[in-house]
Amino acid sequence: METINLESLQEYVSTAVDISIQDKNGEEKAPYIRKSLVKLETCPDDTHLRIFFDHKRFFAVPLTSKVTMNKDEWIAFDTFSELYYVIRKVD
Repeated sequence: METINLESLQEYVSTAVDISIQDKNGEEKAPYIRKSLVKLETCPDDTHLRIFFDHKRFFAVPLTSKVTMNKDEWIAFDTFSELYYVIRKVD
């Protein structure tokens, strides 16, 4: 596992992806929603990565999250909140 690296997510920008935020135990499993990622940037205080769906709406993932990746999926786990942030490529 590694921490968040902006470069590791670049391949998801400008493509359709399925996104979900899930709890550690899988009990609170949000449905996947299909979005297109517009841009990535760190927040002003350099604590979170902002993942934008358009020029105003985004969700923020703590930069200290542990990341696992494979060819079709990027998963960040925040140990503090015990949440998984999942981004999957759409076939």
